[in-house]
Amino acid sequence: MILHTTVFGPDTIHQTYTYEEYLTLTDELVATGRTSGEKQTPELAEYTRLNQYRMRRLDKTIRLDLDLQQLAYQIAAPQTWYVLTEAWCGDAAQNLPVLAKVAGLNPYITLALLLRDEHPEIMNAYLTNGGRSIPKLIALGADGNELFTWGPRPQPLQELVRAYKANPDRPYAEFQADIQRWYNTDRTQTVQGELAGLLKGIYV
Repeated sequence: MILHTTVFGPDTIHQTYTYEEYLTLTDELVATGRTSGEKQTPELAEYTRLNQYRMRRLDKTIRLDLDLQQLAYQIAAPQTWYVLTEAWCGDAAQNLPVLAKVAGLNPYITLALLLRDEHPEIMNAYLTNGGRSIPKLIALGADGNELFTWGPRPQPLQELVRAYKANPDRPYAEFQADIQRWYNTDRTQTVQGELAGLLKGIYV
């Protein structure tokens, strides 16, 4: 079901970043020992430094599946991919480079990154199980219709996170390491497959 959304507008969108501008912002934050968002801690600043490295690495190593590329090439009308994110978010660092590569294949796709804490109205409209989880992708057509959403992480990993929250059977630091191993093993294949499925849905 395609919905018309009015949550995106001049009163709710305060600043957007291209992917390149977001990388520059991350570089500036790392240089000053800070992160984006309302909360500033040494731990979040360190996550931001790690995410800077991960995004730069993925930018060089991601290879998009041919099926996903062909679906992106087929888009023949303007659409905007809004993504709620923050520099400290590990899931954002793992998935934004994929979204940026796909968007870069077709000039009809505009990728617009929004900092979560600066856009509470939009974030509150796209909660995950009641939480402000990021990254969150919302794709809109030129007419404001919602084409699809994705996030905050690939579905198999989301299920692991949900199970851990229901039964935290080990320290969170150990679970974070498990998440990183999952991403390293998956090599962006799951998010690519999920994006391909969403793009196919546009043409149904």
